[in-house]
Amino acid sequence: MREVTIVGAGPTGLMLAGELALAGIDVALVERRDTGDLVGTRARGFHCRTIEILDQRGIADQFLAEGQTVQALSFGSTPLDAAALPTRHPYTCALEQRHVERILLDWVEKLGVPVRRGVEVVDFASDEDGVEIRFAHGDPLRTSYLVGADGGRSVLRKRAGIDFVGPKATRSQLIAEVQVREETPTGLRLDDVGIHALNVLPGGSAVGVVVTEQQVGPPTDPTLADLSTALTAVYGTDFGAHAPRWISRFTDATRQAVAYRSGRVLLAGDAVHTHPPTGGQGIGLGVQDAVNLGWKLAQVVRGVSPDALLDSYQAERHAATARVLGNVMTQAFLQRGDARTTAMREAFSELLSFEGPRLQLTALLSGLDERHGPDEGHPLLGRRMPDLDLVAPDGPRRFFELLHAARPVLLDLGAGLDVAGWDDRVQHVAAQPVAAQRETWELPVIGAVPAPVAVLVRPDGHVAWVSDGSGTGLREALTTWFGAREERR
Repeated sequence: MREVTIVGAGPTGLMLAGELALAGIDVALVERRDTGDLVGTRARGFHCRTIEILDQRGIADQFLAEGQTVQALSFGSTPLDAAALPTRHPYTCALEQRHVERILLDWVEKLGVPVRRGVEVVDFASDEDGVEIRFAHGDPLRTSYLVGADGGRSVLRKRAGIDFVGPKATRSQLIAEVQVREETPTGLRLDDVGIHALNVLPGGSAVGVVVTEQQVGPPTDPTLADLSTALTAVYGTDFGAHAPRWISRFTDATRQAVAYRSGRVLLAGDAVHTHPPTGGQGIGLGVQDAVNLGWKLAQVVRGVSPDALLDSYQAERHAATARVLGNVMTQAFLQRGDARTTAMREAFSELLSFEGPRLQLTALLSGLDERHGPDEGHPLLGRRMPDLDLVAPDGPRRFFELLHAARPVLLDLGAGLDVAGWDDRVQHVAAQPVAAQRETWELPVIGAVPAPVAVLVRPDGHVAWVSDGSGTGLREALTTWFGAREERR
């Protein structure tokens, strides 16, 4: 019996598989697709915090080598400058999802994770000891925990009876790559219906199309006739569109699961949140789900932490994601050219001429402002740990290098602490920041904060405890997040 089985080998499922494998968990992936091929472009990249997370695992350079770093953040028609953020990666990595999945797949296979393709999950049955997974073909499989990373139409979410709530679609768009017989205009067009765009693809033999339909389309696969009708309504012609490579439909519906788990069944990625692609948040939200859940699930599987630790997964990720979804809905709403929407878009643009609102939105959309827990105590608490330049006994190193193995870190900057009883789970690193970082650390939006003398950092890179100059509260934080102290004779 597997300890954990993940359904879905997209970016979320692959990232979670890697996290669990690093923790020594017996994990496997099952995927409905026969191959890694994707229909359509899907996501086209990810932002600062996602790059940081990949950097925390030592694999960011592989994505950056194949992708292109660009300043791609915006709100409505107002560009946002990520270069102003205090991070080593103040940019977006433009990289198609098929390449993201290929690089992640290579990583998890090197970690020894088996991937079964062409396997369709249709149901499950769970009890106190585990979950039985049922397939369209073949014998059932038994697993201790089951994770659904199986997309917005998640079978596992539906079979678990978890409600998927949020605003329904008010408009739909077709996206496609087709051959044309007529010359096409290029660039964006806004009208009362929505946003439209045409661009000639490299090689000049095909055109990329995004067109908003006059009415919300049905929840079925779109046809070339649907695309022709939508193009003609906007441009007066379909440009002789033919021989489509692919056509897909998406809407502005935004939904979030009311629960991220049902007993031994957990959900992540698009299985718990779907939204229009405005702002390019999809891959980032799924990767953040994976690194939040991975170490917690691993500790519960190993018996280090109680089952209740898994409840913190929903508590943290549901709230953080809801903020992003609200922003995405607002941006999608602004993608019309009627007078009312234009006035609202201009009002936002004027507001974003001020540095405060601009930085706030940039930090939100980049993923760098997420904080777990109440907004009190030291400003570092609950926030992502900066990637400090450290001077350690074995030489210079970056803080993110300490997270490559996905283990928690007690960074001791002179407090003289220890982690006796937790040293099999927590790395104790004595080091000093370089001179420029000894007095203050820079946080997104917050600015400079006093440098502590010690911090306890979770495997996902978020700060769990900050020293007030002593070890007060350290044992409680270690117990809360990393299980009870091991008593030794």
